[in-house]
Order: sequence, then structure tokens, then C-alpha cells
Amino acid sequence: MMVMSRSDEMKPINVADAKARLPELIDAALRGDEVIIARRGIPAVRLTAIDGAKIKPRFGLLSGKIVLRDDFDAPLDAFESYR
Repeated sequence: MMVMSRSDEMKPINVADAKARLPELIDAALRGDEVIIARRGIPAVRLTAIDGAKIKPRFGLLSGKIVLRDDFDAPLDAFESYR
């Protein structure tokens, strides 16, 4: 795919690739990446996000999937010489 972030040089993606990857291109535009679609090798369209349409964080997505051990904050044996 030829979507570039703001810091990279912009390169267009052709129409056929854009049709096949439209959801991915929309997500890239929502992240702030610049998406340029070209027709016959000539840049024709810029895909941009509408203000207020940014992806909102989904808090609690990993709830119950991350477990901290009881000894999480216990001193490590490897650093015994530093204490």
C-alpha cells in the first residue's frame, strides 16, 4: 500500500488498489495520514478525515486480559548489587 504518514514523502495509490483497500485507507485518513488516489498515474483525489470523525479510544478493551503478579514490584535479584 502506498499511504504515507505526514513525515514521509507522499506517493499516490491507484484506483484499483483503493477499491480493494477502502476500509484500510479510511482508517489511515482518520489517523491523520495523507491518502492520495491516482488515476492513470496522475494524482486525482485526496482522502481526508472530516473534523470530529477521529477514531475515539475504546477504554477497557483489554480488561481482564492483563494480569500483574503479586510480586510485580518486588526487588529483582539481578539488581542486588545496586542496593
